[in-house]
Amino acid sequence: MSAASAASAAPATPTAFHAPLAWLDGRWQADVLMRVGTDGHWAALSAGQPAPADAVRLGGPVLPTLVDAHSHAFQRAFAGLAEQRDSDSDDFWSWRDRMYGVALRVTPAQLKDIAAQLYTELLAGGYTQVCEFHYLHHREDGTPYEDEHAMAMALAEAAQETGIGLTLLPVLYAHAGFAQRGLRETQRRFRTDADWVWRACRRINAAGLPLVRAGVAVHSLRAAHEADVRALQALVGDADIAIHVHVAEQQQEVDDCLAATGKRPIELLAGYRLDPRWHLVHATHSTPEEIAAVAASGAGVVICPGTEGNLGDGLADLPGWLAAGVPLTVGSDSQVTRGWVEELRWLEYGQRLGQQRRNVAARPGAQPSTAARLFDACVAGSARAAGLPSWGLKAGARADFLVLDTAASGLAGLPDAALLDGLVFASQGPAWREVYVAGQRRPIDDAGRRERFMATMAALWR
Repeated sequence: MSAASAASAAPATPTAFHAPLAWLDGRWQADVLMRVGTDGHWAALSAGQPAPADAVRLGGPVLPTLVDAHSHAFQRAFAGLAEQRDSDSDDFWSWRDRMYGVALRVTPAQLKDIAAQLYTELLAGGYTQVCEFHYLHHREDGTPYEDEHAMAMALAEAAQETGIGLTLLPVLYAHAGFAQRGLRETQRRFRTDADWVWRACRRINAAGLPLVRAGVAVHSLRAAHEADVRALQALVGDADIAIHVHVAEQQQEVDDCLAATGKRPIELLAGYRLDPRWHLVHATHSTPEEIAAVAASGAGVVICPGTEGNLGDGLADLPGWLAAGVPLTVGSDSQVTRGWVEELRWLEYGQRLGQQRRNVAARPGAQPSTAARLFDACVAGSARAAGLPSWGLKAGARADFLVLDTAASGLAGLPDAALLDGLVFASQGPAWREVYVAGQRRPIDDAGRRERFMATMAALWR
Protein backbone atom coordinates (compact mmCIF):
# COMPACT_ATOMS: atom_id res chain seq x y z
CA MET A 1 0.00 0.00 0.00
CA SER A 2 1.41 3.42 -0.94
CA ALA A 3 1.64 6.23 1.58
CA ALA A 4 -0.82 8.21 -0.54
CA SER A 5 -3.33 5.34 -0.47
CA ALA A 6 -3.01 4.94 3.26
CA ALA A 7 -3.45 8.67 3.78
CA SER A 8 -6.63 8.66 1.68
CA ALA A 9 -8.31 6.08 3.88
CA ALA A 10 -9.05 8.34 6.85
CA PRO A 11 -8.22 11.72 8.35
CA ALA A 12 -4.97 11.75 10.33
CA THR A 13 -6.63 13.81 13.07
CA PRO A 14 -10.25 14.33 14.12
CA THR A 15 -12.10 16.81 11.91
CA ALA A 16 -15.25 18.83 12.54
CA PHE A 17 -17.66 20.06 9.88
CA HIS A 18 -20.55 22.46 10.33
CA ALA A 19 -23.49 22.44 7.90
CA PRO A 20 -26.24 25.08 7.69
CA LEU A 21 -28.64 22.20 6.95
CA ALA A 22 -28.24 18.43 6.92
CA TRP A 23 -30.56 15.53 6.13
CA LEU A 24 -30.70 13.76 9.51
CA ASP A 25 -33.27 11.15 10.49
CA GLY A 26 -35.34 11.68 7.37
CA ARG A 27 -35.68 15.47 7.53
CA TRP A 28 -33.71 18.68 7.12
CA GLN A 29 -32.21 19.94 10.36
CA ALA A 30 -30.36 23.22 10.88
CA ASP A 31 -26.89 24.02 12.20
CA VAL A 32 -25.51 20.50 12.24
CA LEU A 33 -22.12 19.82 13.79
CA MET A 34 -20.47 16.69 12.41
CA ARG A 35 -17.28 15.29 13.96
CA VAL A 36 -15.08 12.72 12.22
CA GLY A 37 -12.86 10.36 14.19
CA THR A 38 -9.33 9.31 13.30
CA ASP A 39 -10.79 6.19 11.62
CA GLY A 40 -12.65 8.27 9.04
CA HIS A 41 -16.04 7.46 10.58
CA TRP A 42 -18.56 9.74 12.22
CA ALA A 43 -17.81 10.25 15.90
CA ALA A 44 -20.88 12.41 16.56
CA LEU A 45 -23.54 14.44 14.74
CA SER A 46 -25.93 16.89 16.37
CA ALA A 47 -28.31 19.60 15.14
CA GLY A 48 -28.87 23.05 16.58
CA GLN A 49 -25.19 23.61 17.32
CA PRO A 50 -23.16 26.78 16.71
CA ALA A 51 -20.02 26.38 14.62
CA PRO A 52 -16.95 25.95 16.85
CA ALA A 53 -13.69 27.59 15.88
CA ASP A 54 -12.15 24.29 14.75
CA ALA A 55 -15.02 23.35 12.38
CA VAL A 56 -14.89 23.52 8.59
CA ARG A 57 -17.91 25.61 7.58
CA LEU A 58 -19.59 23.90 4.61
CA GLY A 59 -21.07 26.05 1.87
CA GLY A 60 -24.42 24.33 1.49
CA PRO A 61 -26.85 21.71 2.80
CA VAL A 62 -25.45 18.24 3.44
CA LEU A 63 -26.85 14.91 2.23
CA PRO A 64 -25.65 11.39 2.91
CA THR A 65 -24.35 9.61 -0.19
CA LEU A 66 -25.65 6.36 -1.65
CA VAL A 67 -24.02 3.04 -2.48
CA ASP A 68 -24.03 2.09 -6.15
CA ALA A 69 -25.14 -1.45 -5.42
CA HIS A 70 -24.62 -2.95 -8.88
CA SER A 71 -21.86 -2.14 -11.36
CA HIS A 72 -20.10 -3.84 -14.26
CA ALA A 73 -17.18 -1.43 -14.72
CA PHE A 74 -15.99 -2.80 -18.06
CA GLN A 75 -19.38 -1.99 -19.61
CA ARG A 76 -18.54 1.73 -19.30
CA ALA A 77 -16.55 1.12 -22.50
CA PHE A 78 -19.79 -0.02 -24.23
CA ALA A 79 -22.20 2.67 -23.02
CA GLY A 80 -23.70 4.52 -25.99
CA LEU A 81 -22.53 1.93 -28.52
CA ALA A 82 -25.66 -0.21 -28.72
CA GLU A 83 -28.30 2.37 -29.61
CA GLN A 84 -28.80 1.44 -33.27
CA ARG A 85 -30.89 -1.39 -34.71
CA ASP A 86 -30.21 -3.07 -38.02
CA SER A 87 -32.52 -6.09 -37.68
CA ASP A 88 -36.23 -6.69 -37.11
CA SER A 89 -35.84 -7.04 -33.34
CA ASP A 90 -33.48 -5.92 -30.61
CA ASP A 91 -33.67 -6.96 -26.95
CA PHE A 92 -31.56 -7.81 -23.92
CA TRP A 93 -30.19 -10.95 -25.54
CA SER A 94 -29.01 -9.28 -28.75
CA TRP A 95 -27.50 -6.46 -26.65
CA ARG A 96 -25.67 -9.07 -24.56
CA ASP A 97 -24.11 -10.69 -27.62
CA ARG A 98 -22.81 -7.30 -28.77
CA MET A 99 -21.56 -6.47 -25.26
CA TYR A 100 -19.44 -9.62 -25.32
CA GLY A 101 -17.41 -7.91 -28.07
CA VAL A 102 -15.80 -5.60 -25.53
CA ALA A 103 -15.72 -8.25 -22.80
CA LEU A 104 -13.53 -10.45 -25.01
CA ARG A 105 -10.93 -7.72 -25.63
CA VAL A 106 -10.32 -5.72 -22.42
CA THR A 107 -6.93 -6.19 -20.74
CA PRO A 108 -6.20 -5.57 -17.03
CA ALA A 109 -4.46 -2.25 -17.83
CA GLN A 110 -7.42 -1.14 -19.95
CA LEU A 111 -9.88 -2.24 -17.28
CA LYS A 112 -8.08 -0.08 -14.74
CA ASP A 113 -8.33 2.96 -17.04
CA ILE A 114 -12.02 2.29 -17.74
CA ALA A 115 -12.83 1.75 -14.07
CA ALA A 116 -10.90 4.84 -12.95
CA GLN A 117 -12.94 7.00 -15.34
CA LEU A 118 -16.17 5.31 -14.24
CA TYR A 119 -15.44 5.62 -10.53
CA THR A 120 -14.66 9.33 -10.96
CA GLU A 121 -18.02 9.71 -12.71
CA LEU A 122 -19.79 7.76 -9.95
CA LEU A 123 -18.33 10.12 -7.35
CA ALA A 124 -19.65 13.02 -9.44
CA GLY A 125 -23.01 11.20 -9.49
CA GLY A 126 -23.21 11.12 -5.69
CA TYR A 127 -22.07 7.55 -5.05
CA THR A 128 -19.15 6.98 -2.66
CA GLN A 129 -19.19 3.15 -2.58
CA VAL A 130 -19.61 0.85 -5.56
CA CYS A 131 -20.47 -2.86 -5.55
CA GLU A 132 -18.57 -4.34 -8.47
CA PHE A 133 -20.34 -7.46 -9.78
CA HIS A 134 -17.16 -8.80 -11.31
CA TYR A 135 -17.18 -11.68 -13.79
CA LEU A 136 -14.51 -10.66 -16.32
CA HIS A 137 -11.69 -12.79 -14.91
CA HIS A 138 -9.43 -14.53 -17.42
CA ARG A 139 -7.24 -13.82 -20.46
CA GLU A 140 -8.84 -13.16 -23.83
CA ASP A 141 -8.45 -16.86 -24.73
CA GLY A 142 -10.06 -17.98 -21.46
CA THR A 143 -6.88 -19.17 -19.74
CA PRO A 144 -5.99 -17.79 -16.29
CA TYR A 145 -3.62 -14.86 -15.88
CA GLU A 146 -0.38 -15.58 -14.03
CA ASP A 147 -2.09 -13.76 -11.18
CA GLU A 148 -5.52 -15.32 -11.49
CA HIS A 149 -7.08 -12.25 -9.85
CA ALA A 150 -5.35 -9.68 -12.08
CA MET A 151 -8.63 -8.21 -13.31
CA ALA A 152 -10.05 -7.87 -9.80
CA MET A 153 -6.89 -6.16 -8.61
CA ALA A 154 -7.09 -3.73 -11.55
CA LEU A 155 -10.51 -2.68 -10.22
CA ALA A 156 -9.12 -2.31 -6.72
CA GLU A 157 -6.27 -0.15 -8.03
CA ALA A 158 -8.76 2.08 -9.86
CA ALA A 159 -10.78 2.50 -6.66
CA GLN A 160 -7.63 3.36 -4.71
CA GLU A 161 -6.66 5.94 -7.32
CA THR A 162 -10.05 7.70 -7.28
CA GLY A 163 -10.76 7.35 -3.55
CA ILE A 164 -14.16 5.69 -3.90
CA GLY A 165 -15.13 2.80 -1.62
CA LEU A 166 -15.31 -0.57 -3.36
CA THR A 167 -17.09 -3.84 -2.60
CA LEU A 168 -15.68 -6.42 -5.01
CA LEU A 169 -18.04 -9.30 -5.74
CA PRO A 170 -16.26 -12.09 -7.66
CA VAL A 171 -18.92 -13.96 -9.59
CA LEU A 172 -19.76 -17.65 -9.82
CA TYR A 173 -20.40 -18.25 -13.53
CA ALA A 174 -20.44 -21.88 -14.70
CA HIS A 175 -23.22 -22.50 -17.26
CA ALA A 176 -24.85 -20.86 -20.27
CA GLY A 177 -28.45 -21.68 -19.34
CA PHE A 178 -30.86 -23.50 -17.05
CA ALA A 179 -30.76 -26.67 -19.15
CA GLN A 180 -27.15 -26.37 -20.33
CA ARG A 181 -23.86 -27.57 -18.89
CA GLY A 182 -20.81 -25.36 -19.30
CA LEU A 183 -20.41 -22.03 -21.04
CA ARG A 184 -20.54 -20.75 -24.59
CA GLU A 185 -17.24 -19.94 -26.28
CA THR A 186 -18.07 -16.23 -26.04
CA GLN A 187 -18.30 -16.61 -22.24
CA ARG A 188 -14.84 -18.18 -21.85
CA ARG A 189 -13.42 -15.28 -19.80
CA PHE A 190 -16.13 -15.67 -17.14
CA ARG A 191 -15.65 -19.33 -16.14
CA THR A 192 -15.45 -19.95 -12.37
CA ASP A 193 -16.56 -22.40 -9.72
CA ALA A 194 -17.33 -21.97 -6.02
CA ASP A 195 -13.73 -22.60 -4.96
CA TRP A 196 -12.40 -19.93 -7.32
CA VAL A 197 -14.92 -17.33 -6.11
CA TRP A 198 -14.25 -17.99 -2.44
CA ARG A 199 -10.50 -17.89 -3.01
CA ALA A 200 -10.86 -14.50 -4.74
CA CYS A 201 -13.00 -13.14 -1.91
CA ARG A 202 -10.46 -14.17 0.73
CA ARG A 203 -7.53 -12.81 -1.33
CA ILE A 204 -9.14 -9.37 -1.67
CA ASN A 205 -10.11 -9.13 1.99
CA ALA A 206 -6.69 -10.31 3.13
CA ALA A 207 -5.01 -7.52 1.13
CA GLY A 208 -6.36 -4.96 3.62
CA LEU A 209 -6.66 -2.18 1.03
CA PRO A 210 -8.20 1.05 2.36
CA LEU A 211 -11.92 1.31 1.55
CA VAL A 212 -11.88 -2.04 -0.32
CA ARG A 213 -13.69 -5.18 0.78
CA ALA A 214 -15.09 -8.27 -0.91
CA GLY A 215 -18.22 -10.36 -0.89
CA VAL A 216 -19.37 -12.94 -3.44
CA ALA A 217 -21.92 -13.14 -6.22
CA VAL A 218 -23.86 -15.74 -8.17
CA HIS A 219 -24.26 -14.54 -11.73
CA SER A 220 -27.78 -15.96 -12.07
CA LEU A 221 -29.61 -19.22 -11.56
CA ARG A 222 -29.18 -20.00 -15.24
CA ALA A 223 -25.39 -19.58 -14.90
CA ALA A 224 -25.04 -21.36 -11.53
CA HIS A 225 -27.08 -24.51 -10.99
CA GLU A 226 -28.14 -25.92 -7.63
CA ALA A 227 -24.89 -27.79 -6.92
CA ASP A 228 -22.86 -24.66 -7.72
CA VAL A 229 -24.90 -22.39 -5.44
CA ARG A 230 -24.91 -24.85 -2.56
CA ALA A 231 -21.14 -25.37 -2.87
CA LEU A 232 -20.58 -21.62 -2.58
CA GLN A 233 -22.97 -21.37 0.38
CA ALA A 234 -21.04 -24.12 2.14
CA LEU A 235 -17.75 -22.26 1.69
CA VAL A 236 -19.17 -18.88 2.78
CA GLY A 237 -20.89 -20.35 5.81
CA ASP A 238 -21.75 -17.63 8.32
CA ALA A 239 -19.20 -15.10 7.04
CA ASP A 240 -20.61 -11.59 7.30
CA ILE A 241 -20.23 -10.58 3.65
CA ALA A 242 -22.56 -9.38 0.92
CA ILE A 243 -23.97 -11.99 -1.49
CA HIS A 244 -25.48 -10.71 -4.75
CA VAL A 245 -27.33 -12.44 -7.60
CA HIS A 246 -29.02 -11.40 -10.86
CA VAL A 247 -32.56 -12.75 -10.86
CA ALA A 248 -35.74 -12.42 -12.93
CA GLU A 249 -34.44 -9.55 -15.03
CA GLN A 250 -36.05 -10.73 -18.27
CA GLN A 251 -39.36 -12.42 -19.01
CA GLN A 252 -37.50 -14.95 -21.15
CA GLU A 253 -35.47 -15.88 -18.07
CA VAL A 254 -38.70 -16.53 -16.17
CA ASP A 255 -40.06 -18.69 -19.00
CA ASP A 256 -36.82 -20.69 -19.31
CA CYS A 257 -36.66 -21.23 -15.55
CA LEU A 258 -40.25 -22.49 -15.45
CA ALA A 259 -39.57 -24.87 -18.35
CA ALA A 260 -36.39 -26.27 -16.76
CA THR A 261 -37.36 -26.38 -13.07
CA GLY A 262 -41.12 -25.87 -12.78
CA LYS A 263 -40.47 -22.74 -10.68
CA ARG A 264 -40.05 -19.05 -11.33
CA PRO A 265 -36.54 -17.62 -10.68
CA ILE A 266 -37.29 -15.78 -7.42
CA GLU A 267 -39.35 -18.72 -6.21
CA LEU A 268 -36.42 -21.02 -6.98
CA LEU A 269 -33.92 -18.68 -5.32
CA ALA A 270 -36.04 -18.47 -2.16
CA GLY A 271 -35.34 -22.18 -1.65
CA TYR A 272 -31.65 -21.48 -1.05
CA ARG A 273 -32.05 -20.21 2.54
CA LEU A 274 -31.84 -16.51 1.79
CA ASP A 275 -30.89 -14.14 4.61
CA PRO A 276 -30.05 -10.42 4.99
CA ARG A 277 -26.66 -10.90 3.30
CA TRP A 278 -28.41 -11.64 -0.02
CA HIS A 279 -29.30 -8.96 -2.57
CA LEU A 280 -31.48 -9.71 -5.57
CA VAL A 281 -30.40 -7.60 -8.55
CA HIS A 282 -33.23 -6.45 -10.83
CA ALA A 283 -36.00 -8.78 -9.56
CA THR A 284 -38.04 -7.21 -12.34
CA HIS A 285 -40.59 -9.98 -12.78
CA SER A 286 -42.03 -11.00 -9.41
CA THR A 287 -45.26 -12.20 -7.84
CA PRO A 288 -46.74 -11.09 -4.51
CA GLU A 289 -45.88 -14.49 -3.09
CA GLU A 290 -42.25 -14.14 -4.14
CA ILE A 291 -42.04 -10.66 -2.65
CA ALA A 292 -43.43 -12.01 0.63
CA ALA A 293 -40.83 -14.81 0.66
CA VAL A 294 -37.97 -12.36 0.08
CA ALA A 295 -39.32 -10.03 2.78
CA ALA A 296 -39.49 -12.89 5.27
CA SER A 297 -35.84 -13.77 4.58
CA GLY A 298 -34.53 -10.23 5.18
CA ALA A 299 -32.85 -10.13 1.76
CA GLY A 300 -32.72 -6.91 -0.25
CA VAL A 301 -33.37 -5.89 -3.86
CA VAL A 302 -31.18 -3.80 -6.17
CA ILE A 303 -33.14 -2.05 -8.93
CA CYS A 304 -31.27 -0.45 -11.84
CA PRO A 305 -33.88 1.70 -13.61
CA GLY A 306 -31.52 3.32 -16.12
CA THR A 307 -30.19 0.00 -17.39
CA GLU A 308 -33.54 -1.79 -17.14
CA GLY A 309 -35.11 0.95 -19.24
CA ASN A 310 -32.24 0.90 -21.72
CA LEU A 311 -32.49 -2.89 -22.15
CA GLY A 312 -36.30 -3.06 -22.21
CA ASP A 313 -36.39 -5.36 -19.19
CA GLY A 314 -39.73 -4.22 -17.79
CA LEU A 315 -40.83 -2.50 -14.58
CA ALA A 316 -40.16 -3.89 -11.12
CA ASP A 317 -43.04 -3.96 -8.65
CA LEU A 318 -41.74 -0.98 -6.69
CA PRO A 319 -44.93 -0.51 -4.62
CA GLY A 320 -44.86 -4.20 -3.72
CA TRP A 321 -41.23 -4.18 -2.60
CA LEU A 322 -41.71 -0.97 -0.59
CA ALA A 323 -44.93 -2.15 1.07
CA ALA A 324 -43.24 -5.40 2.10
CA GLY A 325 -40.36 -3.50 3.73
CA VAL A 326 -37.71 -5.18 1.58
CA PRO A 327 -34.38 -3.24 1.73
CA LEU A 328 -33.91 -1.27 -1.49
CA THR A 329 -30.86 0.06 -3.34
CA VAL A 330 -30.10 1.20 -6.88
CA GLY A 331 -27.21 0.50 -9.24
CA SER A 332 -25.54 1.85 -12.36
CA ASP A 333 -25.20 -1.64 -13.90
CA SER A 334 -24.36 -1.14 -17.61
CA GLN A 335 -23.25 2.48 -16.94
CA VAL A 336 -25.71 4.21 -19.28
CA THR A 337 -26.56 6.27 -16.17
CA ARG A 338 -23.98 6.99 -13.50
CA GLY A 339 -25.73 9.02 -10.81
CA TRP A 340 -28.34 8.18 -8.20
CA VAL A 341 -30.49 11.25 -8.91
CA GLU A 342 -31.39 9.93 -12.35
CA GLU A 343 -31.88 6.40 -11.03
CA LEU A 344 -34.38 7.58 -8.41
CA ARG A 345 -36.12 9.78 -10.96
CA TRP A 346 -36.61 6.89 -13.36
CA LEU A 347 -37.48 4.50 -10.58
CA GLU A 348 -40.51 6.69 -9.91
CA TYR A 349 -41.19 7.79 -13.50
CA GLY A 350 -41.37 4.20 -14.71
CA GLN A 351 -44.13 3.55 -12.18
CA ARG A 352 -45.96 6.74 -13.20
CA LEU A 353 -45.90 5.74 -16.85
CA GLY A 354 -47.03 2.20 -16.08
CA GLN A 355 -49.80 3.17 -13.66
CA GLN A 356 -50.78 6.54 -15.18
CA ARG A 357 -50.70 8.33 -11.85
CA ARG A 358 -48.24 10.49 -9.91
CA ASN A 359 -46.13 10.16 -6.74
CA VAL A 360 -46.48 6.39 -6.71
CA ALA A 361 -43.77 5.85 -4.09
CA ALA A 362 -45.05 8.50 -1.67
CA ARG A 363 -46.66 7.41 1.58
CA PRO A 364 -49.35 9.95 2.55
CA GLY A 365 -49.48 10.65 6.25
CA ALA A 366 -46.06 9.12 6.90
CA GLN A 367 -43.70 10.24 4.13
CA PRO A 368 -45.57 12.29 1.52
CA SER A 369 -42.37 13.24 -0.37
CA THR A 370 -41.66 10.73 -3.12
CA ALA A 371 -38.00 11.73 -3.31
CA ALA A 372 -37.56 11.45 0.45
CA ARG A 373 -39.12 8.00 0.64
CA LEU A 374 -36.97 6.62 -2.17
CA PHE A 375 -33.81 8.30 -0.92
CA ASP A 376 -34.27 7.20 2.68
CA ALA A 377 -35.02 3.66 1.56
CA CYS A 378 -31.77 3.55 -0.41
CA VAL A 379 -29.73 5.08 2.42
CA ALA A 380 -31.15 2.42 4.75
CA GLY A 381 -30.36 -0.39 2.29
CA SER A 382 -26.85 0.79 1.40
CA ALA A 383 -24.88 -0.71 4.28
CA ARG A 384 -26.02 -4.29 3.82
CA ALA A 385 -25.69 -4.14 0.03
CA ALA A 386 -22.03 -3.14 0.39
CA GLY A 387 -21.28 -5.49 3.27
CA LEU A 388 -20.71 -2.57 5.65
CA PRO A 389 -21.89 -2.34 9.26
CA SER A 390 -23.62 1.05 8.85
CA TRP A 391 -24.22 3.90 6.42
CA GLY A 392 -25.38 7.50 6.37
CA LEU A 393 -25.16 10.52 8.63
CA LYS A 394 -24.98 8.70 11.94
CA ALA A 395 -22.31 7.90 14.49
CA GLY A 396 -20.20 4.91 13.51
CA ALA A 397 -20.85 5.12 9.78
CA ARG A 398 -18.10 6.15 7.40
CA ALA A 399 -17.98 9.94 7.07
CA ASP A 400 -19.23 10.21 3.48
CA PHE A 401 -21.40 13.15 2.45
CA LEU A 402 -22.43 15.55 -0.32
CA VAL A 403 -22.58 19.33 -0.10
CA LEU A 404 -25.44 20.71 -2.21
CA ASP A 405 -25.17 23.78 -4.40
CA THR A 406 -28.49 25.56 -3.79
CA ALA A 407 -27.86 27.85 -6.76
CA ALA A 408 -27.75 24.90 -9.16
CA SER A 409 -30.44 24.28 -11.77
CA GLY A 410 -33.55 22.83 -10.17
CA LEU A 411 -32.62 23.97 -6.65
CA ALA A 412 -32.35 27.74 -7.04
CA GLY A 413 -35.11 29.54 -5.19
CA LEU A 414 -36.68 26.44 -3.64
CA PRO A 415 -37.66 26.48 0.03
CA ASP A 416 -35.46 24.25 2.17
CA ALA A 417 -38.21 21.68 2.65
CA ALA A 418 -38.39 21.07 -1.12
CA LEU A 419 -34.65 20.70 -1.83
CA LEU A 420 -34.66 16.91 -2.07
CA ASP A 421 -37.77 16.92 -4.29
CA GLY A 422 -36.17 19.53 -6.55
CA LEU A 423 -32.93 17.58 -6.72
CA VAL A 424 -34.60 14.35 -7.85
CA PHE A 425 -37.38 15.70 -10.05
CA ALA A 426 -36.26 19.11 -11.33
CA SER A 427 -32.46 19.19 -11.50
CA GLN A 428 -30.39 18.93 -14.67
CA GLY A 429 -27.63 16.73 -13.35
CA PRO A 430 -25.58 16.54 -10.14
CA ALA A 431 -25.88 19.61 -7.95
CA TRP A 432 -23.02 19.13 -5.51
CA ARG A 433 -20.38 21.60 -4.47
CA GLU A 434 -18.27 18.86 -2.91
CA VAL A 435 -18.11 15.08 -2.35
CA TYR A 436 -16.46 13.60 0.75
CA VAL A 437 -15.37 10.03 1.48
CA ALA A 438 -14.13 9.07 4.94
CA GLY A 439 -14.03 12.73 5.89
CA GLN A 440 -11.87 13.77 2.94
CA ARG A 441 -12.88 15.69 -0.16
CA ARG A 442 -12.69 13.76 -3.44
CA PRO A 443 -12.15 15.30 -6.89
CA ILE A 444 -15.06 14.67 -9.25
CA ASP A 445 -13.13 15.27 -12.46
CA ASP A 446 -9.61 14.40 -13.58
CA ALA A 447 -8.21 15.28 -16.98
CA GLY A 448 -5.47 12.65 -16.79
CA ARG A 449 -7.89 9.81 -16.12
CA ARG A 450 -10.16 11.02 -18.90
CA GLU A 451 -7.26 11.07 -21.37
CA ARG A 452 -6.26 7.51 -20.43
CA PHE A 453 -9.87 6.41 -20.82
CA MET A 454 -10.13 8.01 -24.25
CA ALA A 455 -6.91 6.29 -25.35
CA THR A 456 -8.27 2.96 -24.17
CA MET A 457 -11.55 3.56 -26.02
CA ALA A 458 -9.62 4.35 -29.18
CA ALA A 459 -7.65 1.12 -28.84
CA LEU A 460 -10.79 -0.96 -28.23
CA TRP A 461 -12.96 0.48 -31.00
CA ARG A 462 -10.64 1.68 -33.78
